[in-house]
Amino acid sequence: MIVDVHSHHVPRGWPDLGWPQAPRLRIDSEREAMILLGDREFRRIQDDCWNPARRLDDMDADGVDVQVVSPTPVFFSYERPAAQAVRVSRIFNDLALEICASERLVPFCQVPLQDPELACAELDRCLAAGHAGVEIGNHVGDRDLDDAGVVEFLAHCASVGAPVFVHPWDMPGGARLERWMAQWLVGMPAETHLSVLALILGGVFDRVPASLRLCFAHGGGSFAFWLGRFENAWHRRPDVIGVSEHPPSHYLDRFSVDSVVFDERALRLLVDTFGEDRVLLGSDYPYPLGESPVGGLIREAAFLSDQARAKLLGGNAFRFLDNFLEGES
Repeated sequence: MIVDVHSHHVPRGWPDLGWPQAPRLRIDSEREAMILLGDREFRRIQDDCWNPARRLDDMDADGVDVQVVSPTPVFFSYERPAAQAVRVSRIFNDLALEICASERLVPFCQVPLQDPELACAELDRCLAAGHAGVEIGNHVGDRDLDDAGVVEFLAHCASVGAPVFVHPWDMPGGARLERWMAQWLVGMPAETHLSVLALILGGVFDRVPASLRLCFAHGGGSFAFWLGRFENAWHRRPDVIGVSEHPPSHYLDRFSVDSVVFDERALRLLVDTFGEDRVLLGSDYPYPLGESPVGGLIREAAFLSDQARAKLLGGNAFRFLDNFLEGES
């Protein structure tokens, strides 16, 4: 079974929430819409964001059996008052269940991460309703994943057995990053790298149960490439960064990464760094920067054994999703 752990959706029935800068959806035709932030156009989308039949047809064309369907991060609303973020999360999560009526589409919810108590409550509500896990952004404003409130939420995820998919979002702007999609090409890898560092140097992995299942989008950003520099700094400058109980390489079995790296050399680095049990097929469907055909890189990678290929294409996702797919193997 081939399982894609990284895809997104936007519900066509998204309402106008009525406050300034709220995410909105302008329906332009049966097959096209525009995500708006207030009155600013953010991204044009197609019906593959909300039409399950179109999604399933595309999965069939690429040989994908199961797809994890997560929110589009611009809807997280972490910058809003918690009460507004709860409303956004509830609407988005309930509409996701309509899109994911097929057992081949596995919904992940979003939560108001700026308020740990409300975030835990919304996660519990969604798990009871049929969601399999949760997608979170890699930071809440200036608070990274080692923030006390975020750690409280991650500990709760471990206690209830909910897998967590971490997606970069809200990248820094400025003149140097607003050309050439540099926020996505440079900012996204850096954001993800920074948040993995926060989990390690912030002591999160030393405090949160090892049962916590984490997967980082986009191959874990630039982390794998710069692990050696990170390791060297941990040993040579403990006066500055030696906060974690162990060196960075000690924690490589505490999280997974997806395979959205587009290059066999990069995929080999991920497998060499994390091991063949910690890399999961992801596509970033249905967005233009995603992999198409889904799974092509893993299927064609000459360095993978058949056993390793099977793990990356689906076996590792079964472990990440745990009992949710237990009866579907």
